[in-house]
Amino acid sequence: MPHFTIVIGTRHWSSWSMRPWLALRHTGAPFDEVVLPHRTPAGKAEAVALGPTGLVPLLIDRRGDEPVKVWDSLAICEYLAESYPEAGLWPADRVARATARSISAEMHSGFRPLRIALGMDLFEHLPGVGLDEPGVGADIARIDTIFRDCRTAYGLDGPYLFGHFTIADAMYAPVISRIRTYEPKMSDIAGEYVATMLADPGFRAWEDAARREL
Repeated sequence: MPHFTIVIGTRHWSSWSMRPWLALRHTGAPFDEVVLPHRTPAGKAEAVALGPTGLVPLLIDRRGDEPVKVWDSLAICEYLAESYPEAGLWPADRVARATARSISAEMHSGFRPLRIALGMDLFEHLPGVGLDEPGVGADIARIDTIFRDCRTAYGLDGPYLFGHFTIADAMYAPVISRIRTYEPKMSDIAGEYVATMLADPGFRAWEDAARREL
């Protein structure tokens, strides 16, 4: 039996579940998953029974004598980075790591206009919808800047924001899905990074599993 279980919501919509799932997959550790139906009374009841907040995602670690439960996407990612330092979930360089943590926290707490207007809908194609809503243009411009700056400053050794895959890539993965769905205009450097993420094996595995849920 795998030591880890991750409790997630329906993949089609659950952006917060996608983030730590990608990080966990990247560690290479075997894990089980429990998928709760999104936005349903049954799913909510099961989430309440499993974790202290009644929300997904939730990570359960059974490696010790007592199971450890970790909730909140970024907290789960941090826990995995501590548990598997060899996976390189944060950049090794101190300055790059500080930047990766900062942009991950920025995604965790910010971009509210984009979240409201451009909901994650994994397989929809809605070019232009919601892009004129207040604040969305500024959010997209900021995301484009993050992608360009990180790729230029830290991405010379690979195709991800900091060269190799990190928590920062996991945190922005649902935004990549939104960019594909709504097609905002992006810079060339940002567009290349979007293509990298859409081809990422973990991203594609999430999509394949989402198709099986339909």
